[in-house]
Amino acid sequence: MTHTIHVRRVYDPPEPDDGSRVLVDRLWPRGVSRQRADLTIWLKDIAPSTALRQWFGHDPARWDGFRGRYIAELQANPQPVRQLLDMARAGPVTLLYGTRDTQHNEAVVLAACLHRLLDHAA
Repeated sequence: MTHTIHVRRVYDPPEPDDGSRVLVDRLWPRGVSRQRADLTIWLKDIAPSTALRQWFGHDPARWDGFRGRYIAELQANPQPVRQLLDMARAGPVTLLYGTRDTQHNEAVVLAACLHRLLDHAA
């Protein structure tokens, strides 16, 4: 079974195929109203820790280190991961993030982890 997990900026308008819209940032994105965000849930607990987010600072040179440390944080905090897996099994999920960098952010890492876990369980 194929599970659809999209990764999109919270600043982009909702798409018809979004399914469940989940904000995976610890901080609310500047300039976005709750109505405009059109969230299903804000899952703060799945976001990188404040210390990790500050260390990374969206520096692409620290990407590999960030990815490894964030995966370790996800493994140490399985409940929100299970919650997202259940949502993905039920239908499309869109992971929303606030940063401008579309390639180096927690939603990219999280989507890859979720795909791995869903593929492994199949």
